[in-house]
Amino acid sequence: MEPRGRMEDEQTGAVRVAELLGEELAYLRLKVLSGEKHLDNPITHPRVQKPGLAFAGYYAYIKPGRVQIIGESETEYLKTLGDEERQERLEQITALPVPVFVITKGIEPLPGFLALCQSRELPVLSSTALSSTVIKGLSYFLEDHLVPSTSLHGVLLEIYGLGVLLIGESGVGKSESALDLITRGHSLVADDKVMAKRYPNGELVGYSEGPLRHHMELRGIGIINVQDLFGLASVRERTTIDLVIELEHWRDGQTYDRLGLDESLYHILDTPCPYIRMPVALGRNISILVEIAARNHVLKLQGHHSAREFARKLEAQLERTRKTPLR
Repeated sequence: MEPRGRMEDEQTGAVRVAELLGEELAYLRLKVLSGEKHLDNPITHPRVQKPGLAFAGYYAYIKPGRVQIIGESETEYLKTLGDEERQERLEQITALPVPVFVITKGIEPLPGFLALCQSRELPVLSSTALSSTVIKGLSYFLEDHLVPSTSLHGVLLEIYGLGVLLIGESGVGKSESALDLITRGHSLVADDKVMAKRYPNGELVGYSEGPLRHHMELRGIGIINVQDLFGLASVRERTTIDLVIELEHWRDGQTYDRLGLDESLYHILDTPCPYIRMPVALGRNISILVEIAARNHVLKLQGHHSAREFARKLEAQLERTRKTPLR
């Protein structure tokens, strides 16, 4: 059985040029040289480019939606060209689907370049940082913001180094179980709305965003700040999603896995995660059961599968019994 993840629509979208001017990239000291009215241009590719080959006349090298970095080598090369040829190259490249140019090392733009970009609605940014620093910073920022993402209703915790996502219908006890686990020394990542991203290496990462971070909603009490109540160790900014546990009200007559041999998967952003369906009933300590499930999953990752080992031992015993002659 492979249940699908119930989530909002997957988002990939784009990053607006204006977002490069936010707090996350403040260390690059980016400023607008031209095109203030066109900062809504979309950046759709996480990899940036240095357009050296394009300045040499190979315009097919420029890929749509990428940030173009103009550093010292590109500028010095263009200076070796005659005025007419240089102007032709600049006109050709600014006619391509470029969202933004970023000039590094505080280099002075070539004559006429800013006016040309302004006329073609292309913003130009400048940074005093080295090209390598700008490329690294922008690439990391864009990769983090352009990977597929979604949101899920649940609670994400870090238990024994594992990211455990608790899901289930409202009122089943997800937040209460999570709070009990926090008091047992585990950490909260996100409550109610869990954001998830899938990175190119296949890693699925969950986190909370905005004012919800570090907070939980408990019926009858209200909103609490977990970090203020339990300290810094009680919260994490993000974690991989390694195990999904769905809490559901116990239903008489419903068949539940009793041996643990049947392994199911829950898909988030087309990424399969190990999945456990856990019934909630009076007298069952759900937080301890979740903790045990996490411990058991850690053992599986280390190559120790308790249910399979039990099944092998039982099968071996039955085989010995069959071979033993009756007296």
